[in-house]
Amino acid sequence: MRTLAALLATQCLFILGCSPPSEEIAPLEQGLIYCSEGNPESFNPQLGTSGTTIDATSAQIYDRLIDYDSGQQQFVPALATSWEALDKGLRYRFHLRENVAFQSTPWFTPDRQFNAYDVLFSFNRWLQDEHPYHDVNGGQYPFFVSSGLIHLIDRIERVDDHIVDFHLVRPDSSFLANLATDFAVILSAEYGAELMHLAAPQQIDRQPIGTGPFQFVEFRKDFVIRYTRNEDYWREGPYIEQLVYVITPNANKRMLKLITGECDVIPYPLVDELAKLASDTEIEVTSEVNPNIAFWAFNTEHPPFDQPMVRRALAHAINRPAIIQTIYNGNARLASGVLPETSWAFSEQDQTYPYDPERARQLLAEAGYPDGFSMDIWAMPVQRAYNPNAQRMAELIQSDLARIGVNADIVSYEWNAFRRRLARNEHDSVLIGWVADNADPDNFFRPILSCAAARSGSNRANWCDPEFDKLLVDAISETNQAARKAIYQDIENYVLEKVPLVPIANSLRFQAHRSDIKGVELPPYGGLSFRKARKVAPEDMTAGEPKP
Repeated sequence: MRTLAALLATQCLFILGCSPPSEEIAPLEQGLIYCSEGNPESFNPQLGTSGTTIDATSAQIYDRLIDYDSGQQQFVPALATSWEALDKGLRYRFHLRENVAFQSTPWFTPDRQFNAYDVLFSFNRWLQDEHPYHDVNGGQYPFFVSSGLIHLIDRIERVDDHIVDFHLVRPDSSFLANLATDFAVILSAEYGAELMHLAAPQQIDRQPIGTGPFQFVEFRKDFVIRYTRNEDYWREGPYIEQLVYVITPNANKRMLKLITGECDVIPYPLVDELAKLASDTEIEVTSEVNPNIAFWAFNTEHPPFDQPMVRRALAHAINRPAIIQTIYNGNARLASGVLPETSWAFSEQDQTYPYDPERARQLLAEAGYPDGFSMDIWAMPVQRAYNPNAQRMAELIQSDLARIGVNADIVSYEWNAFRRRLARNEHDSVLIGWVADNADPDNFFRPILSCAAARSGSNRANWCDPEFDKLLVDAISETNQAARKAIYQDIENYVLEKVPLVPIANSLRFQAHRSDIKGVELPPYGGLSFRKARKVAPEDMTAGEPKP
C-alpha cells in the first residue's frame, strides 16, 4: 500500500507531465544544473534511440554488464566482472558482480541485491514476445531490433545467481560491442514483479530503479528532472548530492543561462559563439572527437524517392562544402561516406556525389521530372552533436534544390512529436544523423539502413535491400579485421550506388560548463556521465582538477 500510494501521489510528475511551475531553479551549492535541449521520451533507454533520452538516463540511473574504455580501446568490467566466449563463439558466459544494491526510493525498497534474475528480466523483456513486460509502454525496442540482437540471441540461461550464459544463433563479432552500449541497461526484476502485482507496470519506465550513481526523484515535462545521489553506489562516485536537468530547448537561452550561472553545464553551444565562450574566464568549452554522421535521408517509400536516379539527382544538387562552411564554422569534416575517419574500417576514397547542378537536372529529366517536383525537408528542432542547426541547413538545401526546379518546404515539430511522426513515415526527406554507440563499424550501418532498422523505425530512409543486409551479415560473421574492412568498403560502395541517404558531415561534439565544474565526462561513444562531476571552490583547484 505504501508503494501504491507513492506511485499515485506522484503520478503527474512523469512522462505525461504537469504544467511546469513558474519558479526558477536556484543554483545548487551541493549539486549541478544541466540545461538539457529537450524532454526524454521515457526513463528507460531500451525503448528508444534519442540522444536526449540517453543523456538523461543511461549513465545516470543504470549500469550495464560491460563498458567500453575508449582510452584502452577495450571492453572493461561493469556489472559483470569477467566473461568468456565458449563453443566457438556461440555462447558467452558472464560472471556477475556481487554486493551491488538497487536504489531505494520512497516507492521501492529492494529486498535483495543484483543477481542473474535481473539480467534475465532486463534482456528477456525485449527478447521474448511473451514476456509480461514486452508490450508495456509500447513494446518498441528499436536498437535491439535494428542492431540484430533480437534475432542473434537464442536464449539466456541462469547458471547460478552470479553466472549467466548467452546462447547465440551464430557467431557475431559485434555482440560484445552491442552489450556495451547505453541501451543494454539492467533493470530490477524485483521492482518489475512488485509493479505487476500493483497493476502499475508502466511505472517501470516512468519511476525508474537501477543500480546507477543517481536515483530518480521527479520529472516535470518541459521544466525539470531531478536526481539525487545513490548513497549505496557500488563504485567510485558520485561526488555531487543533486543533479538537476532544466529543460531548455532554445540554444540562445541555454547560452545566457550558462553565462549568468543559472546553468552549470550546457550541451551543443552555438558554434559561432564558441570563441566568445572560450574567452570567458568563468566558462570552459570542451570538445570530443565524436564518431557521428549527419545525413539527408530520403523516404524511399514515397514516390519519386523510390527511384535511385531521383535520389542521385538530389545528391548532386546540394553544395555540401558550402553547408559545412556555413553550419559548422570549421568544426566538422565533409563526410566521404557513411563511416567517419575515426572508424578502423574508414577509407580515404570519396564515396559521395560531387556538387553538380547540371548533372542533377539531367538525371531528373531522365527519371521523368524535367520540370522538377515538390517535396518536403524535415529539420530537427534540436541541436545534436552531428548537426548544430538543422533548420539553417534545410534552408541551404532548399535554395540549392530551387536551382534545379525542385520546390522544397521545410517541416519541423517539437522533438518527441518530430520523432513519432518520422516513425509513422510522414516525411519525404529528413535531416538527421547518428552517433556511434560503440567502436564497431556495424553500428553505423545496421541501426540506420538495415531492413530490421526499417521495421523498428530507426531507418529514416525506410530502405530495405536484401543484398545490403547480406553484406552486413558477411561483415559481422568475419573474424579477420582486414577482411571485414574490405566488406565494409563494399557496403559503402553499395550505399553510394543506391543513395538511400546523402552523407553530409562528421562533427566534433562540444560542451560548455562553468569553470568550477570538473569531471563531467563526454565519452566518444554513448551519452553523458555525471558520475565523476564535482563543483570545486577556487581555492581547491590545482592544475584544472579538483583536489581529493
